[in-house]
Amino acid sequence: MDASPSIAALRGTDLLPVLDDVARLRIRVFKDWPYLYRGSLDYERDYLAAYAATPDAVCVVARAGDEVVGASTGLPLLDDGPAFRAPFEAAGIDPAQVFYFGESVLLPAWRGRGIGHAFFDAREAHARALGRFAMTAFCAVDRDHDDPRRPAGHRDNDGFWCRRGYARQPGMTLHLCWDEVGRGELSHALTVWTRALEPAA
Repeated sequence: MDASPSIAALRGTDLLPVLDDVARLRIRVFKDWPYLYRGSLDYERDYLAAYAATPDAVCVVARAGDEVVGASTGLPLLDDGPAFRAPFEAAGIDPAQVFYFGESVLLPAWRGRGIGHAFFDAREAHARALGRFAMTAFCAVDRDHDDPRRPAGHRDNDGFWCRRGYARQPGMTLHLCWDEVGRGELSHALTVWTRALEPAA
């Protein structure tokens, strides 16, 4: 296995050639804990097409040869939906100051190789280069640590995110619905994590 997949930050229509690959990857990865998401290719295509149509959005793609093994998205919070802006507005944070990270997905065989850091580095650099954001942020699903579906030995990403300088904001929560494996359509709570975006050197 190649230890160094290529990493590319794609904008606009540059995303279109890999859109289906990223859509299938998202369905495959999010089916597992903690999201347990039963995805639809049509929905994922539409979701990612919005990134391709948003000028300041970015999709960072990791490829091993011709295979897309990971992807990570981001866009200005003002270009995302009202549900994502709501916890920031309630906390008195101007959404225009926030660059929002969507999701990162990476096949298990490629984890622990620094690709997650590369995804954050690329998205933070993109936000910084746009020159109008004071903060980067994302949200993560809240799951009960005693949930019997939690895989044995599972390690949450909290430690990784903290080392990246992100802080969980317990008062900033949003709710999203998705089709959960084995349970159907449910509302899920997700909590926001934030980090101040330092200016370019």
